Amino acid sequence: MSADREASHDMTDRDIALLLADAADGVEIGIAPTQAVIRGGRRRRARRWALATAAAVAIVGTTGTVALAGLQGGGDGHRGASVATRPPATAAERHVYDPQVTTVAQGTYKGKEWQVTVEVWGAPRNQAEAERQSAAFAGRDRDPVVDKPAELVGKTSFFAVRTYGDEKSQPVMFNTVKRIERLKGTDMENIATRFSPTTGLGHLVIGEVAKTAKELTCHWKDGTSTVVRLVPANSTVDRTDVIRPVAGFAGGNWFVCVAPSGTSYLSAEVTG
Repeated sequence: MSADREASHDMTDRDIALLLADAADGVEIGIAPTQAVIRGGRRRRARRWALATAAAVAIVGTTGTVALAGLQGGGDGHRGASVATRPPATAAERHVYDPQVTTVAQGTYKGKEWQVTVEVWGAPRNQAEAERQSAAFAGRDRDPVVDKPAELVGKTSFFAVRTYGDEKSQPVMFNTVKRIERLKGTDMENIATRFSPTTGLGHLVIGEVAKTAKELTCHWKDGTSTVVRLVPANSTVDRTDVIRPVAGFAGGNWFVCVAPSGTSYLSAEVTG
């Protein structure tokens, strides 16, 4: 026993790696049926990774440490493997107190600038985050669909906001939910509103459609129609009638249709 123990102490990490490599030559790594079409080169790489994993487990079982000497190509035999871990996202990174804001469309009507934006607020994880988010809502004059801050925990809030001239901005569509529902096919949620709630000027339609929708048509009461099309998320806001992805909103894309002067909303439908 003492001789065996002494021989074991004399073995180097490289000796262990060579022994494991010899043993690995006799191991057959099975291939899942769904992976059978992968090209040979990629399959061989997958095999090498599987063998390296098996070797690491074997070393842990015999020496109590993970030493991948020689298994990753010329590594230092005395350097152990390390795994990088990412800390949990902070409330700021999750946009709990400061929402992600996307301008969907903007333009000028009757000499005044208008804009439609969508705000997406991340879900608080505890009571303290919920209390602070509630205060942030109050600072922006936002009123989420809850009765008390505690009900914000685990829920995402979003607001579609219309602004006209120097009038106060106003949320026209909003909700607070545990999971934002994904629209599919020709699904649509929208609202017909005006540029100015105080003067009653102008008509526009704001809403969301499925991510797959490429084109939408708004029909007006005078018999005319407006076709809006999907634009890239990073495109400049230089058109008034568009479908646009919104940062942080996975349920669908948002759109704006502006009615011609003198008419109002009749209907809307996904047409492409």
